[in-house]
Amino acid sequence: MLDLATLLERCRQGDDLAWETFVRRYQGRIFAVAFHYMRDREEARDTAQDIFVKLYQRLDSLREGDAFLPWLLRLARNSCIDRLRRLKVRTPPVAVPVEEAPQLPAAGPSPEQASLAGARVGLLYRALDQLSERNREMILLKDIQELKLNEISDLLALPLGTVKSRSSRARIELAKAVRALDPSYGT
Repeated sequence: MLDLATLLERCRQGDDLAWETFVRRYQGRIFAVAFHYMRDREEARDTAQDIFVKLYQRLDSLREGDAFLPWLLRLARNSCIDRLRRLKVRTPPVAVPVEEAPQLPAAGPSPEQASLAGARVGLLYRALDQLSERNREMILLKDIQELKLNEISDLLALPLGTVKSRSSRARIELAKAVRALDPSYGT
């Protein structure tokens, strides 16, 4: 697997295969951020595509190194917010249907395990839908995108202590939402 610096350099040289590799490497993360904000699969796909077009047009100015992923997620977040402003759309107060929720890849589970896992994912997404926008964003960045607290602090322009407390509150709110939806969960 190519490191980021080599991959970007090959993209800058016009290597189509390198660009395809770049897109495949980051499309899941970009789509996840877009889906979180847009709350609609088609809008999320369109937004993700727009983000990659922006990236392609700005290949010469793309950052490299450890700062790349937080920068990329910030670009995706800001693009989604801009698109929402243009569309004047607010997040609908309805749960994401299980069949539309992104599924986590499984390493060959049995049909029963897949069914149980699907039910858990559906429960998680229904619970996420009940969180405040601030807490949902915190869960997305920390637990789903696996950013470090200092990266989230930089991304959201918040003090590290605020990010820590919001992260803790978000997890507590998520746990309460899961228990409210399924009191038998975890017992």
